[in-house]
Amino acid sequence: MKAIAAGLGCLLFAGAAMAQQPGPEKLFTTSSEITALIAKAKADRKNNAPTVTEPILRLAPYGANLEYRAGVGPAAIHETEAEVFYVIDGTATMITGGKLTEEKRNGVNLTGTGIEGGDSRSVAKGDFIVVPEKTAHWFSKIDGVLVLMSMHVPRPVPAAK
Repeated sequence: MKAIAAGLGCLLFAGAAMAQQPGPEKLFTTSSEITALIAKAKADRKNNAPTVTEPILRLAPYGANLEYRAGVGPAAIHETEAEVFYVIDGTATMITGGKLTEEKRNGVNLTGTGIEGGDSRSVAKGDFIVVPEKTAHWFSKIDGVLVLMSMHVPRPVPAAK
């Protein structure tokens, strides 16, 4: 778990800007706190929700979240943010790229019931993934429970020429 804390710290302070997270600053999280967040997410899961999210670190506008995924949820596209994932525990199949099926607008993002096409890969504990902005992504199969650290990284939009 020390490696997780170190990895989170390095990613957070390497200059990656995250979506603003509400609440007080939290600059360090111990491995025992991560274990407690996983237990809390599991306990907070209601009505077979596919994902429960808990904050790990906060320094506005930076933030890292724990995602407890006990089922397959919707596919997504973040139009102005890249997303960084670190697999804390579990295994899954992740698809990136392709086209959302049954695409719907969800605020500033797009969601869908799945992805047509794209690249499929197995992900497991210890893996890091970066999903560029405007890229469809989806955990299409989760083997039991998948626990992730996720960070949204705002990406500047180039000026029109």
